[in-house]
Amino acid sequence: MPDLEIQLTTRPLRISPPDWDGRFGAESSFVGVVRRVEAGREIRGIDYSAYLPMAERSLRGLGARASELFGEHRAKITHRIGFVAAAEPSVEIQVSAPHSGEAFDITRWYLAEIKAQTPIWKEVVPIAGDA
Repeated sequence: MPDLEIQLTTRPLRISPPDWDGRFGAESSFVGVVRRVEAGREIRGIDYSAYLPMAERSLRGLGARASELFGEHRAKITHRIGFVAAAEPSVEIQVSAPHSGEAFDITRWYLAEIKAQTPIWKEVVPIAGDA
């Protein structure tokens, strides 16, 4: 099982510096930011919702699967819940792994799996008067 830290929060993300660990030679970080334009229209932001116990269980399950697929690594996943304005970060993924290629692959895998498997839903919030 990887060293996995997860946080689902309504607070703005404070992008944290990596916590260096001598076991690993690579650190990969990804920050997802809400785009100002969705489907060709300018938006105010995105409202994220989740059933927290299920979302947390899903994220922990991803950690177990990642450990089977990629071996020893450390991951930190933080995802906003609630309204996130355009140009603000909504998700941060940090991965520590033995080598750079692994760190990149694991980070990309977590992001894809969060989008596909984790019950976090998003609703685009249009600019007032835009429907």
